[in-house]
Amino acid sequence: MLSDLEIAQRAEILNILEIAKKVNLTMDDLELYGRYKAKIHLDKLNSDRKDAKLILVTAINPTPAGEGKSTTTIGLADAMNKIGKNTIVALREPSFGPVMGVKGGAAGGGYAQVIPMEDINLHFTGDLHAITTATNAIAAMLDNHIHQGNELGIDPTRIILHRCLDMNDRALRNVVVGLGGSSNGVPREDHFDITVASEVMAILCLASSLEDFKVRIGRMVVAYTYDKKPVTVNDLKATGAITLIMKDALMPNLVQTLEHTPALIHGGPFANIAHGCNSVIATKTALKMADYVVTEAGFGADLGAEKFLDIKCRMANLKPSCVVIVATIRALKMHGGVDKKDLQTENVEALLKGITNLEKHIENIGKYNLPYVVAINRFGSDTEKEVEALTNWAKVNNHPVALSEVFAKGSLGGIELAEKVVKEIELHDGSEHFAPIYDSNLSIKEKITTICKEIYGAEAVEFTTTAKNQMAALKKNGWDNLPICIAKTQYSLSDNPKLLARPSGFTVTIRELKPSIGAGFIVALSGDIMTMPGLPKVPAANNMDVVDGKTIGLF
Repeated sequence: MLSDLEIAQRAEILNILEIAKKVNLTMDDLELYGRYKAKIHLDKLNSDRKDAKLILVTAINPTPAGEGKSTTTIGLADAMNKIGKNTIVALREPSFGPVMGVKGGAAGGGYAQVIPMEDINLHFTGDLHAITTATNAIAAMLDNHIHQGNELGIDPTRIILHRCLDMNDRALRNVVVGLGGSSNGVPREDHFDITVASEVMAILCLASSLEDFKVRIGRMVVAYTYDKKPVTVNDLKATGAITLIMKDALMPNLVQTLEHTPALIHGGPFANIAHGCNSVIATKTALKMADYVVTEAGFGADLGAEKFLDIKCRMANLKPSCVVIVATIRALKMHGGVDKKDLQTENVEALLKGITNLEKHIENIGKYNLPYVVAINRFGSDTEKEVEALTNWAKVNNHPVALSEVFAKGSLGGIELAEKVVKEIELHDGSEHFAPIYDSNLSIKEKITTICKEIYGAEAVEFTTTAKNQMAALKKNGWDNLPICIAKTQYSLSDNPKLLARPSGFTVTIRELKPSIGAGFIVALSGDIMTMPGLPKVPAANNMDVVDGKTIGLF
């Protein structure tokens, strides 16, 4: 079996101008990044063309290795074009941390990939580097302001902006800056987040235009004064410089799939930490260029889909037509009690036990009044009995289901899924009835409680003393009417990664609240979620190299 990299390297790749023609773009609409990548000028958002039907791909709670959600998203878009439906795919950009760590990239796999795969998984067009630079430029200007006399009265112990780096580096989680004497600044405790957890990334992904980005970045809160008043990027007089740094990064990136479906890849906030969706700009651009747009949300539907529907759709006035819920037999067996090392062994009993996890995600999508199709992403280890058991369960319970084999067969392995998605949209287009699950004017506590009870299935929600105090401060500052972005584990519906399947009777503990005022939401942290991951004992980077000018070991 060829690796993902080998498949991508052997594929025919078209000049990006040929891909652009498919969506009626000309050379004047693009900024070229070589022969196979381009950025699209922001004025393409202003098209009068009717919006496409928006299809969201989400999943059950995954295993640590991921369940092929991006692969399914790409394969579905290829398959829809195969059956004659004019379709574009809109995806997130991969982060260096997971690429170099264990999870891998976000460019799909097998015969359902976006290319050039090496570029996309590494530096691409430099968007994440721009976000890193912008974040650290704000931090530099903030520390310089304190060093130069601190006219704003910033309390160094109440700085909430973290520097960032697009790499898993646990050694930078907690650091001290400003050491070495008075000429090197004011010593203080500092922290690093991974770039995809930064607020600048969230702002990039939720901004609707360059002008909107400028407004959002200007109101971003970076610290508090000694009398506890918020300090913003505007207060630091950094807004113009940061907008300048990010100007090109705001343009969405155009590439292609292995089967030459146009693909917009732009932005990539983590879903267990941030809101986990590609940019509003890319999604809205895609909606003006096709009849169908297939996009994805991060991790399981309890995280990615909830945030897509309650945050991104609310802010951007998006109305999905259908949702695809990706499920894998190996993940359901793990939810049914099978150890990771035994997932290759047939176990129908564990599979049926773990289906409760899928049931909960199906119920949740129904709460948003959206039609759905369950996509069984087939792996080589899945037996006929296991596939039959899962499909029979779906049919008995009247759940639209399709077997997806796009990893092994490309678009031909996704025809059934594509046809069922189109059928669901034709029968009852979800865009006509979609609504977020909570009213943003509810109190912060009520919004968090609604998500935890309705989406996660929690019996109760507890708030630490710190969180309660922060809730009061957020209300005092007039920020209590913003949507909620909960940071929690992706492996469980609960905030405990060990509680698999469909746990009940559990309590979610909210330990801290953080204002992301530029992005436009409040982050609620639960469990032991880290905003700077670490590398595993044997990182994927150990196997990467360049031999005779050719990349090897990149998945």
